[in-house]
Amino acid sequence: MTTVNQLCGFEGEAIVVPMTPKIGLLLAVSCIAAIAGVGSVFELSSGVPQLGTPVTAVILVLSIPVTIGSFWAAVQDARANE
Repeated sequence: MTTVNQLCGFEGEAIVVPMTPKIGLLLAVSCIAAIAGVGSVFELSSGVPQLGTPVTAVILVLSIPVTIGSFWAAVQDARANE
């Protein structure tokens, strides 16, 4: 069986980090916030956002730090569980 590390040219043992519920939840929050941010960009660029410009802009502004923060927290938690 070929591992991802072998396909990428990495040698040695593969590092496997168990997926905890906390990591899964943080990654889910990160994905949902990122999707909301991308959707807000498309809505704002359409000219007439369905929720109105102020609400859509707030969603966009809040989605950026939530996406980055929750992804960073998931990575930090995974590193702590190694």
